[in-house]
Amino acid sequence: MDLIIIISLALLWAVFAAGITWHLAQTAFAITYVTLADGRRQERRLPMFFRVLLPLTPSLTPFFRKPRFRKAREQALIKLTSGGFDDVISPDEFMALRVLTPLVVVPVLSIPVISAFAWIQGPTDSGLGVRLVALFGALLLTMILYPSWWIKQAVALRHRLILKALPFVIDLLTLSVEAGLDFMTAIKNIVERRPPDPIAEELSRVLFEIQLGKTRHEALSRLAERVRQPDIQSLVMALVQADELGVSIGATLRIQSDQIRAKRFMRAEKLANEAPVKMLFPLVVCIFPAVFLIMLGPIILQMLKYGF
Repeated sequence: MDLIIIISLALLWAVFAAGITWHLAQTAFAITYVTLADGRRQERRLPMFFRVLLPLTPSLTPFFRKPRFRKAREQALIKLTSGGFDDVISPDEFMALRVLTPLVVVPVLSIPVISAFAWIQGPTDSGLGVRLVALFGALLLTMILYPSWWIKQAVALRHRLILKALPFVIDLLTLSVEAGLDFMTAIKNIVERRPPDPIAEELSRVLFEIQLGKTRHEALSRLAERVRQPDIQSLVMALVQADELGVSIGATLRIQSDQIRAKRFMRAEKLANEAPVKMLFPLVVCIFPAVFLIMLGPIILQMLKYGF
């Protein structure tokens, strides 16, 4: 009878564990979509840790809504907006994830990692305790820094995509305006014909805000505040000044296009000049030893076999 009870409890526990594992797997590999201002949907993929921990954030978000965290929430909102994730997670949820990531992920990962490390080193190793503490500390520090590193990389990637597409978008705007279209109609045509990339998303937001009643000056200023990229800010400032002074938008766009292309060429030239320096370390550490081993290995073996 006792054996039947034990087997039944074991089966129930196995079913429960399998259900939890299945739910976590479904959550971890789920894909998040956001609806853009023009009605199209775009994928926003959060890290696996964040997708698993996101259902736990409601227990901490009320704490981070207190007035003492107002400045931290504003900074988090700026980073999430610049990275394009402001419609996916709120600043309160992001701050909660920064706390939950080390508290939950580190214990879960440390058990198998430390067990495997201890099994490899052996139980008789006198310095095993120090190594395990160092390993746990390194894992904890990594998880503490991971959310900030992730959002920084997301912002950098979004800026690169915007910089890559910006000269072509400005050229199309210039041609459209000089052909007789007004500025907002030219933006609308570009948004409708471009795939849902970051610059199309931001331009569609500009159109949506103008439709809601904001002036063109306000919508463009909010674009610069959201993106926080120097070339976009320079473009917005030039367009706002041209609008206020009555200068031709087409001429302003052409000047901005030339300046952005010149900056892009200078950045490419800088990266090309930095490439030899960056290649020096892998050449010295990885490639040169392998070349020397291939060239001198047979000679050394012959000398060891037959003598000097």
